[in-house]
Amino acid sequence: MGEKYINAFTDFGFKRIFGTEPNKDLLIDFLNQLFLPENKKIVSLTYLPTERLGQIAGVRSGVFDIYCETEKGEKLIVEMQKARQDFFKDRSVFYSTFPIQDQAIRGDWNFKLNAVYTVGILGFNFAEHADDEKYFHHEVKLMDTKRKTVFFDKLTYIYLELPKFNKTEDELENDFERWLYVLKNLHMFDNRPAKIQNRIFKKLFEVAKIAAFTKDEKMAYETSLKHLRDMNNVIDTARREGHEEGIEEGILKGREEGEIQRAKKVALKMLNDGLSPEIVEKYTGLTPAQIESLANNNRVCETTAKYKSEKPRKKRK
Repeated sequence: MGEKYINAFTDFGFKRIFGTEPNKDLLIDFLNQLFLPENKKIVSLTYLPTERLGQIAGVRSGVFDIYCETEKGEKLIVEMQKARQDFFKDRSVFYSTFPIQDQAIRGDWNFKLNAVYTVGILGFNFAEHADDEKYFHHEVKLMDTKRKTVFFDKLTYIYLELPKFNKTEDELENDFERWLYVLKNLHMFDNRPAKIQNRIFKKLFEVAKIAAFTKDEKMAYETSLKHLRDMNNVIDTARREGHEEGIEEGILKGREEGEIQRAKKVALKMLNDGLSPEIVEKYTGLTPAQIESLANNNRVCETTAKYKSEKPRKKRK
């Protein structure tokens, strides 16, 4: 390992920054910067068990990166997702049902719920928004599709596509952007950036300093880092093989199209020599539809050429 600071996209790194009691103030600050436009302020939070069992035997459980509750009873799931995953949104919605069910009260209950938030810090881009390079901060709520207004404001999904966040240190405008910048680039820093010097970030860099780890912490981090690198290698290999397969398909397609064009030239000569379409089909491999199209186009060309040759020229004055 040549890095000075941990990679926040490792399971160990993410939980060391946000998922431990001594570093709870880091998570609180990050969430407060995230919720700043809503004028929402988290004063304290409590970590909850990250494995939630289904209410019925045989129903799948949910295992969260971080699961916590604010002083107002709001439930928060905070997850780091490095790579694109099939049905990621489905899983995200499924996980949000556990903190909803957790609020059920035995006996008389009026079904009043506290807000539930799912926050996803993503190391990939949603495919459907790939063409919009600046649209990286998604906030999703239940909406009345006719009125275009929020129908239920107690269920919120927030997704941050970090690959799209490409601001430099000099371009950072607020602490929320500083958080995104640090989370994305932490493992690439040699020292704490000059413009990221406030108290909370000083603590973050101290927490993330690999040299300060115990022997067991270093082993745990190296294992987590290996898993991340193995996953990245699998993704890169899949992309490369897909690219190579695409090139190979393109070459084969080009060869096929070239052979078809050569066959069409031969077929056209055969048609002009008076051979029947059946004979042309037999020796060129073209379909009856392709041969008919060639014959029709040839007749059009001949008619046009004949018309031009027979058209009387205007006498010069």
